[in-house]
Amino acid sequence: MKILTAAQMQRIDRITTERYGVPSLTLMENAGRGVLEFLAERFAPLGGQKIAIVCGRGNNGGDGLVVARLLREQGLTPRVILLADPKKVKGDAAVNLERLMASGAPETAEDSAAWRRVKDGLRGTTLLIDAILGTGLSKPLEGFLLEVVRDLNEGFRGVSVVAVDLPSGVSADTGQLIGECARADASVTFTAPKLAHVFPPACEAVGEWVVKQIGTPPEALEEDAELLLNLTGAADVAWMAQPRKLDAHKGTFGHVLILAGSVGKTGAAALAARAALRAGAGLVTVATAESALPVIASLGMEFMTEPLPETDSGTISLRALDGGRLDKLVEGKSVLAIGPGIGSAPETAEVVRAAVNKYDLPVVLDADGLNAFAGCMSGFRASGRARILTPHPGEMARLAGLTTAEIQAHRVEVARDFASRYNVYLVLKGFRTLTAAPDGQVCVNPTGNPGMATGGTGDVLTGLTAGLLSQFAGRPAIDVVAGAVYLHGLAGDLAAAELGQHSMIAGDLVEALPRAFRALGEW
Repeated sequence: MKILTAAQMQRIDRITTERYGVPSLTLMENAGRGVLEFLAERFAPLGGQKIAIVCGRGNNGGDGLVVARLLREQGLTPRVILLADPKKVKGDAAVNLERLMASGAPETAEDSAAWRRVKDGLRGTTLLIDAILGTGLSKPLEGFLLEVVRDLNEGFRGVSVVAVDLPSGVSADTGQLIGECARADASVTFTAPKLAHVFPPACEAVGEWVVKQIGTPPEALEEDAELLLNLTGAADVAWMAQPRKLDAHKGTFGHVLILAGSVGKTGAAALAARAALRAGAGLVTVATAESALPVIASLGMEFMTEPLPETDSGTISLRALDGGRLDKLVEGKSVLAIGPGIGSAPETAEVVRAAVNKYDLPVVLDADGLNAFAGCMSGFRASGRARILTPHPGEMARLAGLTTAEIQAHRVEVARDFASRYNVYLVLKGFRTLTAAPDGQVCVNPTGNPGMATGGTGDVLTGLTAGLLSQFAGRPAIDVVAGAVYLHGLAGDLAAAELGQHSMIAGDLVEALPRAFRALGEW
């Protein structure tokens, strides 16, 4: 599902009318019907609600006027407040105002004095529809409309509030709040979500949101090369759970080699290995520092282990490259995952850099594998080979030479720029984890929860990603990586539903992966 800016939405609406012949008035009618459908589903019976609809003079208000007319046609009597002189309502909104007047004119409140008289009559409202401002807002609310929004927030606590498109005062084009805004329990948007629906903190004001289709053909979105931001949904990744062929064998699903672990950091390697197996990889081998191997091997019966020479601190030594030792381990493998628990010793970092730049198979890089390139991305060589980097914001800051605050303030832009510049697939972890591809496409992940904020969950993602890449070599890497991120978050959500967020540990995600696959298989 595409995520749009206000300008992109306006362009898609224009294309829908000009190229596909759907009148703009029909789009507005369908939008109002979509809102009514949501209200009827969520707040039934509507006859038992005391409904108020507050409308602005623009197209968002026009959508609200359609809702009001449709409710009246059902024999209901919503209070309808128009925050403008009816003569100043133009275009499609004016047409719908005229249609509404056939069953009675709305109350009007053009200024603060009129609003104060009207708002007292709204006491007892149980369902409030915010149709004041939609996606076109680009500057903070002020004056009369700010007063109205403040009154709605403060005077209608306990009332269910549904926003048409977006809560008034929220800018469609950013997850940041540009000023004071209305607070909604739910929002009904049209054709596709906007940035504010998806990203925090604006999404907290939006509440639960749904998308209603109003007549735009899917190809209008699919054929627009400028729409590069996507929201991953279950339908997009259900292919991961398709039945396997009857004649499949372990070689069919690839062999993952995980270069990971060190003395004191053995659990990370084991978690990655177990996740790769739970992802469905046919074979998994962990190559690790020789003195760490016995502990790692004891943590899993199904994966294999290989010892590598180690440094005095118990990390993988540069001697692992001597005599083609690592070359032989890589031979015949499908995917190489590097980083979980590998440590930050200078020799180990050299091994990481050599492996990433040398081998042609897909590489998943995480943790200290990423830190090996901090400050020296100039030495990174993707050369058209699949390279998947999975940093959290702190690691991303070190790779990009920015502060963590700068990363968090511009997540989409940073991820897209970095992926394009270095020709990598970048997974920028956090709330709404992003997967950016070299061609500029960015996938936003909706799954996951705060219970996953615990050590080891990133190691699980590394193994999961590698395990899926080993099986689906024929699919575009962006699809597989975004699918791994979705499945990882879904497993976290299922674990949280069973255990609660406070007590979750990384191993719970591994154990929840079978249920996550089953859930996808139901699509």
